[in-house]
Amino acid sequence: MADPQDAGRQCVAIAPLFMVRDVVASAAYYGDVLGFAHEGLWGEPPSFCMPMRDEMTIMLKQADDPGRIRPNGAGGCEWDAYVWVRDADALFAEVSAKGARIVYGLVDQAEYGNREFAVADLDGYVIAFGHNIAAKARRAAGAS
Repeated sequence: MADPQDAGRQCVAIAPLFMVRDVVASAAYYGDVLGFAHEGLWGEPPSFCMPMRDEMTIMLKQADDPGRIRPNGAGGCEWDAYVWVRDADALFAEVSAKGARIVYGLVDQAEYGNREFAVADLDGYVIAFGHNIAAKARRAAGAS
């Protein structure tokens, strides 16, 4: 996670909380397919996990009532979380090769200038991953 002592930064990270049916299975999907790691499962039996990738965390809490599992993106047109990444193309290749549940493939969104894709987890939460097209082009130009 980001260092909260970073100069000039008050807000340093955010972690959505997703209520899930099976925290063990969800943690495995986030790890094996989406490339997240976790330090452990909490509770006996396990009921909570915080998978992390880079400086991003998604909290998973096993629901005691399945009615509490309410993804926004279950219809495929809304997300539960949007993650900005450096290279959506590379990440798409990585997660799709591992069997990610693709909601929609790579697409350029002209209205807000991002290239993105979205995946669903085991409970239907939709996470979009995207990079700003102009920012990636500037990084590529600076690297040449």
